[in-house]
Amino acid sequence: MAACTQKELAVSAVKERDLRHLALTVQNASDKKCNLYGYPIVKLGADAQFTTPVIKDSNGTPGEPVTLDPGREAYAALLVSSGNTGEHEARSITLTLQGSKADSTVGKPIDVPMPADALYADNDQRVTYWTTASGFALRFIMSK
Repeated sequence: MAACTQKELAVSAVKERDLRHLALTVQNASDKKCNLYGYPIVKLGADAQFTTPVIKDSNGTPGEPVTLDPGREAYAALLVSSGNTGEHEARSITLTLQGSKADSTVGKPIDVPMPADALYADNDQRVTYWTTASGFALRFIMSK
């Protein structure tokens, strides 16, 4: 089955509890199934120096893609900051989809609509693997 690309997906970011905790949602807007691999490669801010590290324990199905039927959604949780000092302002979120092979990507970076004018990120930002259960993804960041 083909990997999902930006052409098939509608993407959003919704704040949970506050702007430090976001749910990234992708919906398959096409009429064919597609696979999401790994986790979204996230950059917070146009001048981000690094991509957001993944929470390794959040991989509910190691080695298996998340298959999205038409109209279905998948989620990843994004911890923007842990509230420590050293925050920087981010006025954009981009995510890149991973491919089926290690260290590969699919398509171009996707601009995610911002849930606010700006986010305040720090070096403790983290993202989870893709899952079809939003609550599963969020549990890895809501205690932070």
